[in-house]
Amino acid sequence: MIDAPFTVFIVDDDANVLKALGRLLRTKGYECRTFSSPSEFLAEHDPATLGCAILDLSMPDLGGIELQEVLAKEAAHFPVVFVTGKGDIPTSVRAMRAGAVDFLTKPVNAKDLFAAVVRARAQAEAAHRATSELDVIKAKIARLTPREREVLAHVVAGRLNKQIAGDLGTVEKTIKVHRGRVMEKMGVRSVADLVRLAERAGVLPYGSA
Repeated sequence: MIDAPFTVFIVDDDANVLKALGRLLRTKGYECRTFSSPSEFLAEHDPATLGCAILDLSMPDLGGIELQEVLAKEAAHFPVVFVTGKGDIPTSVRAMRAGAVDFLTKPVNAKDLFAAVVRARAQAEAAHRATSELDVIKAKIARLTPREREVLAHVVAGRLNKQIAGDLGTVEKTIKVHRGRVMEKMGVRSVADLVRLAERAGVLPYGSA
């Protein structure tokens, strides 16, 4: 588990459902916030928050599917669980294809709800870890000098020191120094690890642009 707090956001225009789901999840120790409309939720939602959303499918101002689409644009990954009193197969398929964790029918079974939130939390934490790792990689790349960035692009393209020196108009010994500094700043010991980090950060190999 990640140390950051995890919050379950419940959005439903039925006050009784909000109260019931919130009470149910709090018995399992979850931090819950309830909203009676999508607009109210969006006005307060921080895309960087670690959490998931339990959304009613049919609401007056914005449907659950549409709200899911808005959330997908705001955050890299914010798991959604749908609850509905009148779901249908085409809608549930659309929701799942858009990345929904589950599609539950009211009255919601407590066991199914808890299982869905557990899956949503696992997905949210995995996405949070991936984002954090990417931020660290980008911070390392930001420490490279312009020349070291050039050398990095050549190295991940599989170029030899001699070839890189020729391309950059310098001597092989200088490239060895730059290459060593790149490896040190990136915190890797092998070219394979360097390539992996560069790919995750979107660094294009020399000659691929």
